[in-house]
Amino acid sequence: MKMLRMLGFALAVLLALPLVGHAQTQTKLPAACTPAPCWTALNNQPPVAIGTVLLLKNGQVLAEEVTSNGDGTTGWYFLTPDSTGSYQNGTWSQAGSLPNGYDPLYFASEVLPNGFVVINGGEYLGGNAVWTTEGAYYNNATNTWTSLTPPSSWSTIGDAQSVILANGKYMLANCCTTQEAIATPNPLTWTATGTGKADINDEEGWTLLPGGAVLTVDANANNTNSELYNPSTGTWITAGSTINKLADPSSHELGPAVLRPNGTVFATGATGFNSVYTPNANPAMAGTWAAGPKFPTNSGGQLDIADGPAALLPDGNVLCFTSPGVYQTGGVFFEFNGTTLTQVPGTPNASTDSSFYGHMLVLPTGQILFADFSSDVELYSSTGTYQSAWQPTITGINASTLTPGHTYVLTGTQLNGFSQGAAYGDDSQMNTNYPLIQFKSSTGVIVFAQTHNETTYGVVTGSTPVKTQFDVPSGLAAGTYSLTVVTNGIPSSPFTVTVN
Repeated sequence: MKMLRMLGFALAVLLALPLVGHAQTQTKLPAACTPAPCWTALNNQPPVAIGTVLLLKNGQVLAEEVTSNGDGTTGWYFLTPDSTGSYQNGTWSQAGSLPNGYDPLYFASEVLPNGFVVINGGEYLGGNAVWTTEGAYYNNATNTWTSLTPPSSWSTIGDAQSVILANGKYMLANCCTTQEAIATPNPLTWTATGTGKADINDEEGWTLLPGGAVLTVDANANNTNSELYNPSTGTWITAGSTINKLADPSSHELGPAVLRPNGTVFATGATGFNSVYTPNANPAMAGTWAAGPKFPTNSGGQLDIADGPAALLPDGNVLCFTSPGVYQTGGVFFEFNGTTLTQVPGTPNASTDSSFYGHMLVLPTGQILFADFSSDVELYSSTGTYQSAWQPTITGINASTLTPGHTYVLTGTQLNGFSQGAAYGDDSQMNTNYPLIQFKSSTGVIVFAQTHNETTYGVVTGSTPVKTQFDVPSGLAAGTYSLTVVTNGIPSSPFTVTVN
């Protein structure tokens, strides 16, 4: 558990100074700073300190407000991109507040298939360690949060991990036991799952694999075991030894694990060691592990990720945020290209941040949004670009002419991308493996549609057709538009549509 982590928040927030960045327009992979890779501050910084960040299916970012001491609040804010799709030039507005008294810090979080947001648990409420079972879901149509009932008999949820399975169901862990449950909506009911788990769920993260299995690295058994969840049977099996020991033996902390486009998972450790997992062609069987490159040491000590974020860049590299030891400050960023780790520039607050301060979100622009419990929100622009084979494709829409305010079905391939996008672990999930749809006018104005109810949430779906429903914005002017699907920052080729 992470009670000691709270002590460093106040200093980090006091040292955080908002910066003025440069304007950008949306290109294939926008570079708001030169030379890349580099960070640029938002031109319009939030009015509050920001923690967890989630990408809604209408293109907005939903961000958690935290206090100057790093405690959770009931407040949430929107970051809305400007008319060119730029988040750097975006604007902030207040979103609906959580139910009174529910002000969590470190909790499970997901964007649901219907476009709603769900959060469950909280290691802290009002700065007090409670590992609560409270929860809420957000309806972005009404801008309201509604309380959720936890699975029966659960006494804790806390800083739990969660995942949207390939079948679209929401799976949640109990932080402090081996219990897991799957939610069925309307009305919300919970079904127990996850038999055979080798150790408790505390501090572990879940990575969705091709074929629908879920990978986790054991954090509490004091060994190198990993496990694989089979959604067809609801059971866990061993996924083999990670070779390197990744969990810190004292705190049991782990780093994030990110699936890359080549099908391997880069699993980072709180020990400085890292490992690479190659899934089995049969998703119900264990794959193989290999030792990965170790994070270096610097004047602060051995760099690692004892809780902290990582994100998949459009070029397939993984951006990682490290710091020395467990909960110590002195953050350093790296990119992993599948073979080596390369240090890249840091944010203005990096030297006073610990890895667990950080939250990453993959934006439709291909940039990475980074929040660190301060009011300085930064964007990372990388040097690489995606391969054309990684792009989502549009094969058709179920109407030749679209009407504002109506719902349509788009069919295509690879609409959920090759990865969940960003990862943190047990404390926060900021997955973006779902399609966003943009209407672009002849003058370059970009308007997002609301997507929902995809036929699958599985990653690496190849040539299998995938469908998503989308709502044409009610105020969209008549005319001809280029419609694009974007997943994890990678856009499809444009598809011409007519709006009446």
